[in-house]
Amino acid sequence: MGEGIRAFTPWGEIAYQIGGAAGYEIVRKSDEMRRAPGADTLAEVFGDRTVLVVLDELGEYLRKCPDAHGRDQISAFLKALFAAVESRQRAAVVFTLAIRSDGKATDAFARENEEISRIVSELESVSGRKATILNPTSDDETAAVLKRRLFERVDIPQSTIDEYCQLWVQYRDRIDAGHQGAEARTGLEASYPFHPDLLDTLTGKTATLADFQRVRGMLRILAKTVANVWAKRPKDATLIHTHHVDLGDESIRREFTTRLNQSAYDSAILNDIDGKAGRAALAASIDADRFSGLLPYASYVARTVFVHTMAYNNELRGLTPAHMRYSILSPGADLSFVADAEAAFIQGSAYLDDRPGAPLRFNAEANLTQIIAREERGVDAEAMRVEADSRIKEIFGGNGSFESIPFPAGAFDVPDDIGDGKPRLAIIHHQALSIGNVVDEVPELVSTIYQRKGQDGGGLRQLRNNLVFLVADERHVRHLTATVSRHLALQELKRPDRLSELADHQRAQVIELAQRSQTDIAVAIQQCYRHLFYPSRTALGGGTVSLDLATIDQHSASERPGSGQTQIVRQLTEIGKLRTPEDQPDLPQFVRDRTPLKRTGQMTAADLRAEFRRDPSLPMHVGDDPFKKLVIKGINDGVFVYQREGLTAGKGDPVPSIVIDGSSIISTADYARDHGIFPRPVKTPEPTNPTSGGPGDPQPGDVTYPNPGAAAADLCPM
Repeated sequence: MGEGIRAFTPWGEIAYQIGGAAGYEIVRKSDEMRRAPGADTLAEVFGDRTVLVVLDELGEYLRKCPDAHGRDQISAFLKALFAAVESRQRAAVVFTLAIRSDGKATDAFARENEEISRIVSELESVSGRKATILNPTSDDETAAVLKRRLFERVDIPQSTIDEYCQLWVQYRDRIDAGHQGAEARTGLEASYPFHPDLLDTLTGKTATLADFQRVRGMLRILAKTVANVWAKRPKDATLIHTHHVDLGDESIRREFTTRLNQSAYDSAILNDIDGKAGRAALAASIDADRFSGLLPYASYVARTVFVHTMAYNNELRGLTPAHMRYSILSPGADLSFVADAEAAFIQGSAYLDDRPGAPLRFNAEANLTQIIAREERGVDAEAMRVEADSRIKEIFGGNGSFESIPFPAGAFDVPDDIGDGKPRLAIIHHQALSIGNVVDEVPELVSTIYQRKGQDGGGLRQLRNNLVFLVADERHVRHLTATVSRHLALQELKRPDRLSELADHQRAQVIELAQRSQTDIAVAIQQCYRHLFYPSRTALGGGTVSLDLATIDQHSASERPGSGQTQIVRQLTEIGKLRTPEDQPDLPQFVRDRTPLKRTGQMTAADLRAEFRRDPSLPMHVGDDPFKKLVIKGINDGVFVYQREGLTAGKGDPVPSIVIDGSSIISTADYARDHGIFPRPVKTPEPTNPTSGGPGDPQPGDVTYPNPGAAAADLCPM
């Protein structure tokens, strides 16, 4: 302070300012010990001088010594100070508190100011003395002071007042409640030419910022806003609204970012509200695209939200959509356009608070939705294609019922052999072919692969009933690529160095969304790849290509994400085209009559099995078990007879073990009977004593047919 003296408390500084070094010495011990002096000690400091003690920013002092000891000493000091002033005729004390009439504080030191107010109230109740409370500018006087300082004369046109009051009644269901009736009209007349929301926001929200000096701060902001409105003459300026605070005006923007120390919002202003030359912000882009020739509705939305964001207390920041409509509504503004602008701005904004239940307000940091969207726009197209292809192969490949052939470019990519015994699933790439719900004929690429084989496609495919085609739905391709793009964006944001750039709640969201995106990709792929071309006796559209079309419904396609073949198997099973090892076998009579077995009477098991891979009218078999079950059922039903290496099995015989090769013979029952195969002919053994035979005994050379089970020892067990 001077003379080598350093004060530690308000009473030390007061003593020095009143009495210099000598005055400080009176309270030195109390100051150094941080203990309040008594009333007599302070009266001694005053002496016979005329003294006015002004205490300002006591709340800030309490913030610096927040422990109970500091609060106790402030209470004791104020009590001693009031007593000392009362004992001196020529002494007075004035102290300031940013407290509303209801005892609540809203500025940066609200808690401390409320504490001091409570202390003063306690002192008054104990001592019986009452302080004289002066409000230099009450809320109802603020508008009058501002108008007197800003305008030479203000004439209130009742026609304008009438128009606003009528609008508030007309749209009462779409704006904040409480803006109707005589009270609302009186408030509007008092605030004219300013909209009540503008003054309410500056006094109730902006004024809570630590660096905002209420009347002077409002005068600076409003003076520049009035000048801007006067220069630009917007069509809706029947009142000066909150949205007329034009943040594109550098001097107005600096009032918030520099004077009020809110520079953290610079990025939000430049990117979302009003950018610099050559760099259009979001609101300006929306206005140019949607509201050309109209009011700049998106900019109005953005400015209103921003001004309402400028508050110290978190609960004061922002506003509801209904309040925003009240703030913007005017005789020259259409609420339907306001709603459109609001929706577009919310969707595109990178800085609006995106937490559930949050009001419309800006964050200094970009919100997660737009961070992800921005990352998506940067995903490399080739990386997206590689990821999509990899996931498609994974979902429809694996150890399923089909051997997967991903993305064949022509017939040469699809073998025409038995392979591992499973039917083949050709997955046509969505960039090569996609179809809609209505398909009149088999697409050329599918038709060519189905009918041809070989490197040059010159050969005819033989195993046509061993091949199905999976084709993408053209309506879902875009969603598939968007889902993959989002997944890659989230994987990028999930990297530790990127997560460190986000707020805590955003980090958790990114991790959760990245995990969920794995399932989202699987669902998107299965919903996209849902059209099946399968071999059929009934050709699609009556054409010459023996393929028909089945479409997996959306619900089924979404089930069991990641198990794409499951839905294919179910679809083909439901239409009777596919047999799995778990299914009931085919009817032997149908197979007998449908294959060359009906004509020839005999076929090798290998040849008959091959018919199921050639003939589109037959069911497709997953592996060999369905065929073996068919043969066994045919034997038990008396339709087939099975032979292999001296073994013969027909109806009534123990179940044989079916081997599918060229040495195993399957005959029809008629053929077996006509050719003496089954029932088995058995020669009667010659008697050991030729003279012992009696009447009716078999004679040498006679043939008898035993019961079918008589030769059971000849059969191999299953």
